[in-house]
Amino acid sequence: MQYSPLFCQHKTYIHCMKILVVDDEKDVQVLFEQRFRREIRSQEMQFVFAFSGEEALGYLNGHDHEAVLILSDINMPGMSGLDLLKKIKEKYHQPPPMVMMITAYGDAENYNTAMRLGADDFLTKPVDFSSLKEKLKAIH
Repeated sequence: MQYSPLFCQHKTYIHCMKILVVDDEKDVQVLFEQRFRREIRSQEMQFVFAFSGEEALGYLNGHDHEAVLILSDINMPGMSGLDLLKKIKEKYHQPPPMVMMITAYGDAENYNTAMRLGADDFLTKPVDFSSLKEKLKAIH
């Protein structure tokens, strides 16, 4: 399948980066919506939220190649972020979405496992939103 650029639903069809945020803490949605208010309003970025690894896979299965970037927490009940990362890298090849892992624990074991499984980046909580914005804009 050929990748086509994502466009948000907007009259002017500004190119929009769709980002799937996966975290079992529901307050993360409000935090991202506040910190990226300007980018969301200008339709530079669009965020979709899943509150478990299973919910994220369900979203990805129903929205093939829409999410160009996935930000996933590692420590979640049920399917961990590392399990989700492994499934994403096994299933989505053309093009593979970029996956950034987020954890409250910056330990070497999680970092090494995430990188071995194909993570594109590794962030620690609390997330430095200024740094994250710079990274996302560089990708965009």
